[in-house]
Amino acid sequence: MSLQEQFNQAQIDSKNLSERPDNMTLLKIYALFKQGSSGDVSGERPGMTDFVARAKYDAWAGLKGTSQEEAQQQYVDLIDELKG
Repeated sequence: MSLQEQFNQAQIDSKNLSERPDNMTLLKIYALFKQGSSGDVSGERPGMTDFVARAKYDAWAGLKGTSQEEAQQQYVDLIDELKG
């Protein structure tokens, strides 16, 4: 299976995990997915009152410079670990 196919499968698998990951893990999943699918963060950072959107943006921004392929591999590895 190609990395793109593994990434797509991990995306499906992420919706069927037996346990809901903690918030920090969810942010990591979100950030790796966004970096793997869209590349570096874009748009403006959400305001102070939108805590969730701001946390997501910051998590994604923390991966700036990571290649899409590397982010996809990390995403696949993390989902596989969580499926464990």
